[in-house]
Amino acid sequence: MHKEREGGTPFSRREVLKMAGVGGLGLLLGSVGAGGVLAGTGKLGSRSDTASADAARSGRLPFYGTHQAGIVTPPQNFLCFAAFDLTVTRGEEVSQLFKAWTEASAKLCAGETVGTQNSQTGLPPDDTGEAVGLNPSNTSITFGISPSFFDERFGFGPKRPAGLVDLPRFPGDNLRSEWCGGDIGVQVCADDLQVAFHAIRNLTRIARGKAVLRWTQEGFQRTAAAGAPGETPRNLMGFKDGTGNPDVTDEKLMSDLIWTQASDGPAWMANGSYMAVRRIRLRLEVWDRSTLGDQEATFGRHRDSGAPLGLKNEFDPLPLDAKGADGKAVIPMTAHARLAHSETERILRRSYSYSSGLDRQTGQLDAGLFFVSYQRSLEKQFIPLQMRLAKQDKLNEYITHVGSAVFACFPGAKEGRYIGQELFEG
Repeated sequence: MHKEREGGTPFSRREVLKMAGVGGLGLLLGSVGAGGVLAGTGKLGSRSDTASADAARSGRLPFYGTHQAGIVTPPQNFLCFAAFDLTVTRGEEVSQLFKAWTEASAKLCAGETVGTQNSQTGLPPDDTGEAVGLNPSNTSITFGISPSFFDERFGFGPKRPAGLVDLPRFPGDNLRSEWCGGDIGVQVCADDLQVAFHAIRNLTRIARGKAVLRWTQEGFQRTAAAGAPGETPRNLMGFKDGTGNPDVTDEKLMSDLIWTQASDGPAWMANGSYMAVRRIRLRLEVWDRSTLGDQEATFGRHRDSGAPLGLKNEFDPLPLDAKGADGKAVIPMTAHARLAHSETERILRRSYSYSSGLDRQTGQLDAGLFFVSYQRSLEKQFIPLQMRLAKQDKLNEYITHVGSAVFACFPGAKEGRYIGQELFEG
């Protein structure tokens, strides 16, 4: 693991770190995998510069682009979500925050340390350091702003999109203030939880004096089962989650369903999207005592294959009109799959499971689903869909919604510009 200097004396690990800029993740350390060695080599710095650069680029998603990453990006294994409340009073201070966040986010997605003061012993480092030596892990960072962002504080009220609406109170909601709202929502996804946490932690430090954390949530899922890459992940109930998602490679479909258009107004939201967030507590102890037949009837799908009831393949069309020998619908009328099915109210789910330990009040697990969806219209897609589910879904016997928020997600930024610049300077 030691590279030799001129004369044959090996460099120490400390010296190698110094040569890499004490945390230049995009350089030597950017190529270090979970085993602590360069992929395919077993040595630090033993390949050509070109080969090392290629290795460093693995697991790296571009931050800049037409759309923000983290929406149609293939879901990563881990999520760190944070809602912030602004503490400043002037719009200029908000734009300064987003400038700083954009610069830092581009570095975080590239696997680089943030800031410039990371080696002076007399100063606190700008970067907290826990991601030094780790791969960028396909980090994506997605920013959105909520209805409260457009109150009287900053003068942005006239620029509020008509599509950014507060959600109604749905039947069965048991919302808790500690899991709701926030002026700004930041979604960080990565294939390494430590890398995702590092991003949220450093964005929080950068926001000091301008914004404070309101609430956070970590989430997990396995996006690739052993031997089955790309398989639909399973939720904590054991069923596949996201089978009905639209094809994100279909640009026309994404324009219809996910991306806001210039005709939707205002101009600064074109190529953005609306995010709905729901923290859903699962009554796992009750679910675990239910028969497999009841569980499958609740979802309207077979647990093992994910196929609609009566069929064999996960992506077979739902037989909504099919009836069994008893004359009853094969897919029960209260089944989640039936009620969630709609051609006009389709959304893009990007949900993660969560486990927050033991609920001391009930003595049961505080675990569930951190539901995230993206859609072009909250009023035409998410709200009617969720209202139907809240009223009729058999799954409601096993779940309760305890958290809720909505955010208007900015379009992407071109390199040299910053997230939200069209709003702040338009």
